[in-house]
Amino acid sequence: MNLWGTFRIALRALSRNKMRSILTMLGIIIGVAAVIAVVGIGQGASASIQSQIAQLGNNMLYVMAGSSNQGGMRGGAGSTPTLTPEDADAIERECPAVRAVSPGVRANGQLVFGNQNWAASSGIQGTNEKFPDIRAWPVAKGEFFTEGDVRTAARVCVIGKTIEDNLFAGADAIGQTMRIRNLPFRVIGVLSTKGQNQWGQDQDDTVIVPYTTAQKKMLSITWIHQVMVSAVSASATFTAEQQITELLRQRHRITANMDNDFSVRNLTDVAEAADASSKIMTNLLASVAIVSLMVGGIGIMNIMLVSVTERTREIGIRMAIGARSGVIRRQFLIESITLSLVGGLIGVGFGIVASIVIARTLNWPTLVSPYSIIASVVFSMLVGIAFGYYPARKAASLDPIDALRYE
Repeated sequence: MNLWGTFRIALRALSRNKMRSILTMLGIIIGVAAVIAVVGIGQGASASIQSQIAQLGNNMLYVMAGSSNQGGMRGGAGSTPTLTPEDADAIERECPAVRAVSPGVRANGQLVFGNQNWAASSGIQGTNEKFPDIRAWPVAKGEFFTEGDVRTAARVCVIGKTIEDNLFAGADAIGQTMRIRNLPFRVIGVLSTKGQNQWGQDQDDTVIVPYTTAQKKMLSITWIHQVMVSAVSASATFTAEQQITELLRQRHRITANMDNDFSVRNLTDVAEAADASSKIMTNLLASVAIVSLMVGGIGIMNIMLVSVTERTREIGIRMAIGARSGVIRRQFLIESITLSLVGGLIGVGFGIVASIVIARTLNWPTLVSPYSIIASVVFSMLVGIAFGYYPARKAASLDPIDALRYE
């Protein structure tokens, strides 16, 4: 008998007791649905983390002033004036793994336009003309300020979408003059929408000005708070971190027994750590879900053993008219695989529905990939083979005479 004929016999045998077959498949259905849903949540979380990190910029590193130890008193990042624009220039000039650099100055203050006022939650950021490239944040309207604006400390600014909506509602912000810390600034551009960062902060609620303007006309300082650095590639961020650390230690005359008066934060490391944590949790939960599949496999083995006992006389008759033991074994094995395969396909459907429901009700990002579907179906088939082999072998090893005498 060919494979298709054996498969049809298996389907008829299973359809004789539909309820028992459905209950037998229940373990496989729950197991596959759990695997699909859990892996979907894990992959959705991983994709969300990568998306949020990508929003931060191209292969970003932050060099922060501070982390000093002076006179026995330690200070955190941003607490001491240890970085200068010359440090930023040296990083870009002398570190081969660095692609672009932008000095950074932070400030706070009220924004006023007409009778409207606003305090940006992300504050006022001073930077240079390379900011859109480093942060992968293009201008949606107007233009970004130029190197000349930075050199001359021009009073120009580029605003985020939240500022435009709240300060210039119904008006074109480009070309308007707004007051920042009581100083007039001309709005020359509006940034594209960035959304919230991974800490839930609205990135569009910000104002960008030349860092020289922030230094000289807002804060009256000569130092900078940070340096934004873009490495030549994602794999080069660790090398860039080492090169920057060595360079700044030399420039700041920091000896071997002294702590750095700066800190370098590699956002690629943060992304990799977050992604690794997400994958570990996904694998852990998927392992728990696979236990359900194994329990379902035990259920299949139990029912198949019962089926062999119930059909012992039928097996004896078939052997008596010439059926070989291999055919008997194959028939019961196909019945077991059919049970697990059909259960797996139904479980895939439930898993996809569960992923959609979780995404819509709990607002968790989910991503069901073809790989997870194929892997779940293949694994359910393997469960059918593993747990169906012993009952099939038992049926094939029956003695025809004893089987015919069985009542």
